[in-house]
Amino acid sequence: MTAYFLEWLNLLGRWVHMITGTAWIGASFYFIWLDNSLEIPKSQADSDKGVGGEIWSVHGGGMYHAQKYRLAPATMPEHLHWFKWEAYTTWLTGMFMMALMYWYGAEIYLIDPGVAVLSKPVAIAIGLAVIFLGWFSYNWLCESEIGKKQNVLSAILFVVLSLLAYGLCQVFSGRGAYMHFGAMLGTIMVGNVFFVIIPGQKDLVKAKEEGRDPNPIHGIRGKQRSVHNTFFTLPVLFVMISNHYAMTYGHKYNWLILIAITLIGALVRVYFVARHKGKASIVPVLLALAVLAAVVTLVAPKPSLSTAASESIGAVDLDTAANIVHNRCSSCHAAAPTQAGFLSAPKGIVFDTPQDVLRQARDIHQQTVVTRAMPIGNLTGITEEERAVIDAWFQQQQN
Repeated sequence: MTAYFLEWLNLLGRWVHMITGTAWIGASFYFIWLDNSLEIPKSQADSDKGVGGEIWSVHGGGMYHAQKYRLAPATMPEHLHWFKWEAYTTWLTGMFMMALMYWYGAEIYLIDPGVAVLSKPVAIAIGLAVIFLGWFSYNWLCESEIGKKQNVLSAILFVVLSLLAYGLCQVFSGRGAYMHFGAMLGTIMVGNVFFVIIPGQKDLVKAKEEGRDPNPIHGIRGKQRSVHNTFFTLPVLFVMISNHYAMTYGHKYNWLILIAITLIGALVRVYFVARHKGKASIVPVLLALAVLAAVVTLVAPKPSLSTAASESIGAVDLDTAANIVHNRCSSCHAAAPTQAGFLSAPKGIVFDTPQDVLRQARDIHQQTVVTRAMPIGNLTGITEEERAVIDAWFQQQQN
């Protein structure tokens, strides 16, 4: 029954995380677009009452007139909507999924003895330290003198994130490293909302209610952190889907791929933010495409075995290959998995019979030989000789 309840917790946690994340990202992207698309008010009366920018738009059969005040209106409205719970709920559900999948199931998803031999408590402690020290370090940089020089700050952040991506991939499984990298970025994003943006907005409202001039520093800091959040968003989204693509996290240079995809996501947002301002340049897009082409080239499968090596193994029949797959993979990929924590086979893929193995030959070869991502964390201890046999069998099937 434990596996059954874990399955439901996984489903519900992931579902709520996706729903709230969609709401948060949608609101974030919209307001970044809105802020960068504002025009000078046409009406002098609007300018006189503190409106700093406006825009007309049409959506869903209606016309909208959005106005942004330089600080706040003379009289605060009765109802004021706050955009915060989308961010908080996304982070809470994300941390719930992290605890459920990567900490409770650390021996499956987080620890890979082929990368580093870690005890479960040590692996969890490292993960927690990375997530929370990441926020404190980032916040310190933003509040230091470096934070006043945006280009310098951006360069330092990229270098630090690159070093972190490399370091995580040296201690965790590729999948676990990617998820902790994304969790740290997500924590920075929600930290920006909770510790900087919302407190600044609350002080602005309180100042107007008390009849004093709001401190403009809150608007400056809030804008900076909002912009940072929009550049972090696409890398985080990549991490969220990366567990479906072992060719990235399972690659020998998984850390470099993670850095490259992070850069691509940031460049895409650079293009769209500039486009909102009417200053779009094709350069960020071309750079992103160049980096993507380099990644595609890097992860392209290499010839697995030379002809001589394949011949040295000799002919491999289906039963031999199926026996290896059954011994090394069927604890998870079976109609009735025996691996703790698995109620059903991942993605519904089972290897109960030789015919199952034959039907899935290409995927088996991709995951066990090309990306080497399976067995996950090498829980079942597949050997290099067994990978070579599967490789030889697959190559012989193609001839």
